[in-house]
Amino acid sequence: MTGWELAAVCVAGVMAGAINAVVGSGSLITFPTLVAVGIDPVTANVSNTIGLVPGSFTAAYGYRVELQGQRDRLLRLGAASAVGALIGGVLLLFLDPDVFEVVVVALIALACLLVLVQPRLNAWLAERRGHAHPHGGAALWLGVLASGVYGGYFGAAQGVLLIGLIGIFLDDGLQRVNAAKNVLALLVNAVAAVLFTVVADVDWQAVAGVALGAMAGGFLGARLGRRIPAPVLRGVIVCVGIAAIIVLVYG
Repeated sequence: MTGWELAAVCVAGVMAGAINAVVGSGSLITFPTLVAVGIDPVTANVSNTIGLVPGSFTAAYGYRVELQGQRDRLLRLGAASAVGALIGGVLLLFLDPDVFEVVVVALIALACLLVLVQPRLNAWLAERRGHAHPHGGAALWLGVLASGVYGGYFGAAQGVLLIGLIGIFLDDGLQRVNAAKNVLALLVNAVAAVLFTVVADVDWQAVAGVALGAMAGGFLGARLGRRIPAPVLRGVIVCVGIAAIIVLVYG
């Protein structure tokens, strides 16, 4: 990786860290960047997951006020995220790499769709919150487990999925939901990262570039991200997602 390519990866990490703190879907920035600089898709996904862990931590720390009083909830749901991440990581490592290259295009397209429909999703959630289950129940636990599998396999838009799930089943404010999402996404990335570090082919230069950028981006996103107009943020994510599909299909 050249110096300019490493700089591009760091910049992508900053953007991804900030986006993950506010919305989720930061992997739509870093993953295609890693592929574009010549890293094969599976190694890029593994390296991206490891590199985003520090950014996930700074994002969760930035929302520490909103996390107050959520300890029991996060212990229950965190177990689902951890188990799901392990399953997803194993699937990534043992499925045929050609399968991943096909599936990931569909996952990116799905992630872009989720980002586009998020305003309507939020409106729908606001209508349902008055009837939400006080503890989420088994349905939420299983949903978070499935989201963890998705995140361990390919993490783009897992934050959007988590916000939707938690918002549907719990009666809580959106900022507290977002704070819980950041912690659960951190657990998914961390569990998958441990697995990948032990058994996968990792590009540590790419990890370092993503991690350095994501740490700064996660902190900035938690502090300043609420001021970014949501339509602008969604537009950037979708454009990058389309670029990612083009890189994977024609690169």
